[in-house]
Amino acid sequence: MEDVIVTENLTKAFGDFIAVDRLNIRIGRGEIYGFLGPNGAGKTTAIRMLCGILEPTSGSATVLGYDLITETEKIKARIGYMSQKFSLYEDLTVEENLSFYAGIYNVPRRERTERIQEMIAMARLAGREKELVANLSGGWKQRLALGCAIIARPALVFLDEPTSGVSPTSRRAFFNLIREMAASGTTVMVTTHFMDEAERCHKIAFISEGRLLAVDAPGNLKKSVLRGHLVELALPGAMDRMEEIAALPYVKDCTVHGAMLHVLLEDVRNEGDVYKDIGIRPKPIVPSLEDVFVALSKRSRGGSGNA
Repeated sequence: MEDVIVTENLTKAFGDFIAVDRLNIRIGRGEIYGFLGPNGAGKTTAIRMLCGILEPTSGSATVLGYDLITETEKIKARIGYMSQKFSLYEDLTVEENLSFYAGIYNVPRRERTERIQEMIAMARLAGREKELVANLSGGWKQRLALGCAIIARPALVFLDEPTSGVSPTSRRAFFNLIREMAASGTTVMVTTHFMDEAERCHKIAFISEGRLLAVDAPGNLKKSVLRGHLVELALPGAMDRMEEIAALPYVKDCTVHGAMLHVLLEDVRNEGDVYKDIGIRPKPIVPSLEDVFVALSKRSRGGSGNA
């Protein structure tokens, strides 16, 4: 698969604060590449470097074959970018916003009408062309913002937490559009902190405190990070008993998830040992990406597993 993005020790520091710490990733053509992590993890900073908006402190990268340091303008001319704030003009109509961005992205005039109609159809906004953006719901604005970002048919699109503040139904519909784009060969890099969205990416890069913790397909991460048998314990005073349970010889990891404990056992046969030792029958569960992220974060810190 052709590499669209390659970074080598890409780093961004603001004074003494390192926002992105020696990032090494490769993203192939047509991939949906999810950047997953908590707020402040460095996701947006990484995206802005790769877009050519922020200059790296050190390291190197190529984007669409162009050098990130010396060919920034060539990169900017060939990518689409959508921020979580939906950079739309609320006092303009749907059609006027698309027309404006067609001009910004230098879409040839003879193609603009066709391209605008194409984006309206993609965003499911037919019949709303003359409506002011201020009157649209969050989900409609989200899809329009995507149309504005891809009206020039870029080979690479950066989506920075594009589903923040919209309903779960709108989030699902939006990701269906992203999958359609990727199927046609567009590479999509998307930052999110929603685990259900991450499940729909081809690959996920977990990032915390500026550092890359792991990269792989969702299913592979669950197998490689959580080696063992995962169970859930409904345990009164769960926080107070974490150390006790973590110290059991057959327990590989123990983390808090709300009012529950998620316990990684050596083997399925250890379920009986748990019941014998603490008097509560464990419930086997399927590992989630949240379990993966909590485990990775805990290992990187060498500390507690509070979620």
